Amino acid sequence: MTVTRTGAGDTLPPAGLAVTAAPAATAPTYTAMPRTMLWTLMIIYIFNFLDRQIVSILAEPIKRDFGLSDTQLGLMTGLAFALFYTLLGIPIARYADRSTTNRVSLIAWSVAIWSAMTMACGAARTFPQLLLARVGVGVGEAGCTPAAHSLISDSVPPEKRSSAIAFYGLGIPIGSLLGMVIGGGLADAYGWRTAFMAVGLPGLVLAVLVPFLMKEPRRVGMVAGDRVPKAKVQVPVGEALRELATSRCFVLLCLAGGLIAFLSYGKTVWVSVLFIRNFGLTPGETGLYLGVSLGVASMIGTWGGGKLADHFGKRDRKHMLTGPAIAIAVAAPMLFLAYSASDWRVALALLILPTAMNIMYYGPVYACVQGLVRPELRAVAASVMLFSQNLIGLGLGPLLFGVMSDAFQPLAGADSVRWVLYGAAWLGLIPAFLFWRASLRLTRELKSG
Repeated sequence: MTVTRTGAGDTLPPAGLAVTAAPAATAPTYTAMPRTMLWTLMIIYIFNFLDRQIVSILAEPIKRDFGLSDTQLGLMTGLAFALFYTLLGIPIARYADRSTTNRVSLIAWSVAIWSAMTMACGAARTFPQLLLARVGVGVGEAGCTPAAHSLISDSVPPEKRSSAIAFYGLGIPIGSLLGMVIGGGLADAYGWRTAFMAVGLPGLVLAVLVPFLMKEPRRVGMVAGDRVPKAKVQVPVGEALRELATSRCFVLLCLAGGLIAFLSYGKTVWVSVLFIRNFGLTPGETGLYLGVSLGVASMIGTWGGGKLADHFGKRDRKHMLTGPAIAIAVAAPMLFLAYSASDWRVALALLILPTAMNIMYYGPVYACVQGLVRPELRAVAASVMLFSQNLIGLGLGPLLFGVMSDAFQPLAGADSVRWVLYGAAWLGLIPAFLFWRASLRLTRELKSG
């Protein structure tokens, strides 16, 4: 099917395809996204990552209770969640991209599902039951971020998009911080089952409040400040994926995003294990020290990455990506030194700066993803990026880190986790190179809005 393009990034529907009539549109006049909506989306993302990542700090107590190997631990913390999260991500994003879809309602139902399944993790009495509950968390969370990115991109101009998406992305470090601190503290005091129950219940309340806190812009016929109803045309999925695949910049971003997520998710789980297993800290102590210090560092990195990308991107669009590329490359040797430390206080201090550097990519990269496609493909583009990050990253990162730890144990003994983290530190140079390569193509591939 042929799609005709006019100037300024406009798209005419294919011949023969019916379109709902709409008055002629002028150039979009973007309005500021209501603060309530942006804050609500960020709070939702906090719960998203809290429920997703709390399992990291609970991994060792769960392993002891169920008698698991490190490989099984990696399966539970990563692949069980990521497989269904990624498989459902694209069809749910296709639904979110439909002009008749209420994305606010979609997000509310997603919050309710993943919160209920987080509570089910605490009720699990066998390892297979726990795996199924983690699958359910993944099913619920698949409906959140593509719809949220689409809402943000419909509401802010391109030159502010990195900052807006980075603000939403603050949910990652805040949610991870709360998961580590609350999960570790509750696990020490009441056990890991209570921790799952305690973090899942508030999400059910939030799900009820979401429709009252946000309104779908499509319901009032206003998207991106232009009071013109969107034409009710949806690009076929095959054509959408082919269009994404023709963007070399988008492909490079997916590869880089998948690799950085692979390393980040793996390190999140196994650094916690290192502090408990090798340094002798309790889950509560590990959650407090790691959660607060690295959580605050990640907040600074996420927000700073978005602001820097918007600032330097005004001069040259490619600089939206050169900053994250440099930061991730510089972080590699610093991480190696941190994992080599024999004292947990030294290790913790050395982890702070590279942790901030490794998360600076979030706002710029997802803003670029939104700018590389037409508005009607934004949720699908975000879901494809999430597919690569979560299937490769969350699905395989913790699992393969666990497999390698088991493989190294005959040689390294208790230091097997440390050996795996050594390799993970230097592998960060690969996504840094890919982000730099993507930056060289960014300016000519970005669309107008």
